[in-house]
Amino acid sequence: MPETLTSARPEHVLLITLDSCRFDTFQRARTPHLSQVGPLHKAQAPSYFTYGSHAAIWMGFTPGLTHSQQPWLNPKAGKLMRMANAGFAGHDADGIQLSGPNVIEGFRRLGYRTIGTGAVGWFDPSTETGAVLSQPFDAFLYPGNTWSLRRQLNWIDQQMETLAASDPAFVFLNVGETHVPYWHEDADWPREPSPCVPFYSPNNSRRRSRRQQRACLEWVDQELGSLLNRFTDETVILCADHGDCWGEDGLWEHGISHWATLTVPLLMRVRGEPVRARAR
Repeated sequence: MPETLTSARPEHVLLITLDSCRFDTFQRARTPHLSQVGPLHKAQAPSYFTYGSHAAIWMGFTPGLTHSQQPWLNPKAGKLMRMANAGFAGHDADGIQLSGPNVIEGFRRLGYRTIGTGAVGWFDPSTETGAVLSQPFDAFLYPGNTWSLRRQLNWIDQQMETLAASDPAFVFLNVGETHVPYWHEDADWPREPSPCVPFYSPNNSRRRSRRQQRACLEWVDQELGSLLNRFTDETVILCADHGDCWGEDGLWEHGISHWATLTVPLLMRVRGEPVRARAR
């Protein structure tokens, strides 16, 4: 029989992925709410597209600092969401120890209500591929486009209101506004054409891509303030699943292995305490 790992559980766990958000976008943006999660870390994504990175995260492999030996900041050294029988366990025993086929089922086995919403098409539960990422949840919302954050947040609020005071929740939110075409509700620029299209488009523009993704991230920051306040004393993982190329080496968008698609922001707070890099 495989070993089943258990641990004392935090009240709630929140995982937010900012789809396609480049590290340098986060670094330059004004993000007072997001930055309260903890210090910004320059991390490497587990993959260069949405499905690959989230499949890895479902095994506990969050983005990590490749040269760090600090657990949680480098999942190879020790995972915060530590799955039984899912690769090298690392050296840290203080993570959330889980069992099952993925972290969602692992939280469920600990008595959590699992709530998720994903904005991009890889989470579409009507497709066989999308079902892999979305079906493990007790409740899941796929809004059908990448500019639905307000709808997603309202839905999360409704789901949280159904919980008893003593019930813990694992909440997952995939944000689509930072994904191409880099557009949000009430934006002062048109949704199309996208400034970042794979291979070649006459509309591709590094300047517009940088400006629009940053503006989207700053809008997302304002919208997420209330949700983050709800999780002030809880465990929060905030990261991007991958970045985008904006003409570097002649490349555009993602789905290709490149430093621009693999370098992402990572911020973590565990049981209310920001996770900081230790001095070497």
